[in-house]
Amino acid sequence: MMRKTKIICSIGTRPEAIKMAPVIIRLKQEAWCQVFVLGTAQHREMLDQTLSFFNIGLDGDLNVMEKDQSLTDLTHRLLTKLDGFIRTESPDLMLAQGDTTTTFLTALGAFYHRVPFGHIEAGLRTHNKFFPYPEEMNRALTARLADFHFAPTQEAKKNLLQEGILETRIWVTGNTVIDALFLVDGRKTELPFGRRPSSKLVLVTAHRRENFGQPFLEVCKALRELIQVFPDIEIVYPVHPNPHIHGVAHRELKGFDRITLLPPLDYGPFVATMRASCLILTDSGGIQEEATILGIPVLLLRDETERPEAVDAGIVKVVGPRADAILKQASPFLSGGDCRKAAISSSPYGDGKAAVRIASILKEKFIGEGITSGPSRF
Repeated sequence: MMRKTKIICSIGTRPEAIKMAPVIIRLKQEAWCQVFVLGTAQHREMLDQTLSFFNIGLDGDLNVMEKDQSLTDLTHRLLTKLDGFIRTESPDLMLAQGDTTTTFLTALGAFYHRVPFGHIEAGLRTHNKFFPYPEEMNRALTARLADFHFAPTQEAKKNLLQEGILETRIWVTGNTVIDALFLVDGRKTELPFGRRPSSKLVLVTAHRRENFGQPFLEVCKALRELIQVFPDIEIVYPVHPNPHIHGVAHRELKGFDRITLLPPLDYGPFVATMRASCLILTDSGGIQEEATILGIPVLLLRDETERPEAVDAGIVKVVGPRADAILKQASPFLSGGDCRKAAISSSPYGDGKAAVRIASILKEKFIGEGITSGPSRF
């Protein structure tokens, strides 16, 4: 009987959990591999919440989360714990998604132990190493370490090729966030807050490290101005628990009529909230992709985007974290009737079958080509 290929799927944050869930679910259906879900708990509560929604349990937990941790402290603890874990488990392959510290260090740990690493959502770039920070460098460094590059779009593949990644190691699969969105499609989920009749709903998410401090204060100022200028809107903001965001958001926004501050939402209620919105203000990455399916216009509270396809599709507009720009760009959407756009006929981020493609590629490589342990496999 052939030994199953042992695959470690490493997850640290809520967005990673959302985008890895379809891959984990698909790989668990495959007879040729054994899937081990490793949580780093880079974001403890939000990770657990999202995995529970997708009915995915952790097989290992590094539990590195500490209050207001620095990148240096996180890097040291996580790499040390990963080292011991890899030594104990001896995986045949490690997978991680996106651009977090968990992703980069999983790739680095796998490299140190000569274990192949697959990067899901590979090739996104702003070409500015401090925007987003530290994500841009996380994904660029991860690319130098990865053996399998699962690019969501042709543009992402182009970025990888320009950096010297061999074309034979790049596969354009679509983005697994579309798979995740389709997994919750059809589930009846109530909005997790009371809704005013006939109001226009504006959804806000903001948590990026580069927006800490004055940029986030500008975002809060813009939200206060929006409810003054547009009496028929209400703003819903699920607030990230990071102390650089949570405390400031409650100080600057709590108590204002028509601004509702919520704790982080499960993915199902969050998707329901997106669907009910007429406009989204965000510094998130995944929302830019989801919005192309939902047809909700997005104002991006950043100066750079690694997702130009959403901008080209007319769904996303880059406005930055400045109150005057936010108010100016939001006004055309909020001054008329329903500001939602029709969902575009074909999302640049795929058809919801990215996880199927990833599983098929890995099966072909590990079973079809008979990959075995050792540094010479690539």
